[in-house]
Amino acid sequence: MIFVDGLPISQPRSRSQGREILAYLLEHPAVVSSSDRLKDSPETRVSSAGRSLLGRFVYVFQREYATVDPDIVQLAGTDEATTCVGLVIRSRNSGMTSVSHMDFPGVVSNGLEQMMSSIVVNDNPGDTAFDVHLIGGFDDRPKKHSSDEVTSERKQKKEGFSLPLCSKMVEALQDSQWKFHLQTLCVLKHNTKIDSMGNACPVISGILVDTSSGSVMPASFDRSSRGPDEIVRRIRLTVCSEDPKWKGKLLETYDTSRDRFEIVPFTWVPDWRLYALSLQELSDSEYLLGCSTSPFAEGPDFVENERRKWDYLIKNPDWRYTFVNKQPRIFQRTEDGGWLRCR
Repeated sequence: MIFVDGLPISQPRSRSQGREILAYLLEHPAVVSSSDRLKDSPETRVSSAGRSLLGRFVYVFQREYATVDPDIVQLAGTDEATTCVGLVIRSRNSGMTSVSHMDFPGVVSNGLEQMMSSIVVNDNPGDTAFDVHLIGGFDDRPKKHSSDEVTSERKQKKEGFSLPLCSKMVEALQDSQWKFHLQTLCVLKHNTKIDSMGNACPVISGILVDTSSGSVMPASFDRSSRGPDEIVRRIRLTVCSEDPKWKGKLLETYDTSRDRFEIVPFTWVPDWRLYALSLQELSDSEYLLGCSTSPFAEGPDFVENERRKWDYLIKNPDWRYTFVNKQPRIFQRTEDGGWLRCR
């Protein structure tokens, strides 16, 4: 159940309860105020060069989640979210904090269960309260006069991608047995700005949470800090749709108890190389229009990051080169807070 300012919100009785809850929350004075404060906060730029100043942190990619112990990890976050939403859940009792990068409604229900099962230890729903933040997504509904070319290329629904995702997320939180105290809901209209070309784009596309205090701030990460195993984790997101064990689930990567990353083996067929070759022939603009849910809102390194991923698949069409002897790729924390592959 969702609480705002310490009070539970009422439960709509309709088939569109998620959208009704979302509409109500977006107009709530406390939600508007917290969104404004967040947008007024300076962005924290995370780089491996400043790692010693930030302390230990954990980064999650799209459709991943990680739960961290505040006694071990000081910060956790994600970025590159346009139509996606970053979800932060923190136990008021233990400080255990889970961060996910939700990308479509189909992973929300199971994803929330995954996050909660990793936070909660022998707690009863009535005994524990959780602070929750939803940040990301923007008003990406197509303009009424969008060109036919763009509309057909994106095959985007009239409602956009962000609205169904946000609706499903608040519905899942409201239906849960746990008590979620909503601290931030900076999504959709609260997270939308118009750029110099007249395109809608998100105000905030990355977040960082301080696990000790629970405070959340806007953030961006450079390539060196989106680790470890950046390219392999990006590839897993791309090919996981063909793996039934990940259907409707968030991707697990971080081992909370050992403070290490473990990327379990996953496979891809040689046909992915042919697909990658065809994509590499596209121009940057063609790539954006064909491969992004928000081609006019992506970060400046979106195409470059995707091309690096496809280049890896072209050079390594056999997944067994990446997962030697079908063993997981394991990364341990170094003394300076970085990561070192140990297997």
